[in-house]
Amino acid sequence: MKKVLCVVACLFPALMFAQSPFDGTWKTNMSASKLSQKPYMFSVNNGMYDCESCAPKIMNLKADGMDQAVTGQTYDTLAVKVVKPDEIQVTTKKDGKTTGDSTRTASDDGKTLTIMGTTYPRDGSPYKYTVKFMRVANGPAGSNKTSGSWRIQSIDEENPGVTMTFKVTGDEVGYSTGAGENWTAKFGGAEVPVKGIYANETVSVKKLSDRSIELTRKRDGKVIAVNKITVSPDGKTMTEVYDSKLTGRVSTYVDEKQ
Repeated sequence: MKKVLCVVACLFPALMFAQSPFDGTWKTNMSASKLSQKPYMFSVNNGMYDCESCAPKIMNLKADGMDQAVTGQTYDTLAVKVVKPDEIQVTTKKDGKTTGDSTRTASDDGKTLTIMGTTYPRDGSPYKYTVKFMRVANGPAGSNKTSGSWRIQSIDEENPGVTMTFKVTGDEVGYSTGAGENWTAKFGGAEVPVKGIYANETVSVKKLSDRSIELTRKRDGKVIAVNKITVSPDGKTMTEVYDSKLTGRVSTYVDEKQ
């Protein structure tokens, strides 16, 4: 009996401080991830910009290169400038601060679209990205060649936001990214503010199993996404099934332990 008690006593500290399978730093492997193929739809026609796939939609915005007020987005102004018949520039701002700028260019044959841009996080360093799309449908007759319906093909980015760190302590989960986003929440607890971003968002965490959790994200009190995250049995990969309630897109991301 004494030997058994000794063994239990020796193991107890290890059990108390056993590391969660979520603990550590993870980086999203975009080439291994499966992005939603629901099309993106926007157009520049007769001097006006429409984005039907934006949530909420952006319609009849002057494409004159000047900041135009918008609502319901993570930014509060949008500027769209026509550079060439096959190219436009897009700039977003929040409280006068640039949050992103990009150039959208259609290929000569009009079948592909490339967006090259820079994102400026609230509390992090700027980072660049390149996104390529394949045309699904043409835009209005006479519109800029970037207009139409597009399906995403690939993302190439050096995004500090795709590197995330989890730390589970008891019933509390800590989360942070290289882009400055961070929060700490309890399993089954109240919603907590998401810090380091421009939008007014909260997150809550539910524990589904030892290797699976569910994050519910809200913006201005409305659910915008549900993210189910599962760590593989070998602890080397983490799969995120990200269901965007705003856009109706469901994507699966594969994260690798660093």
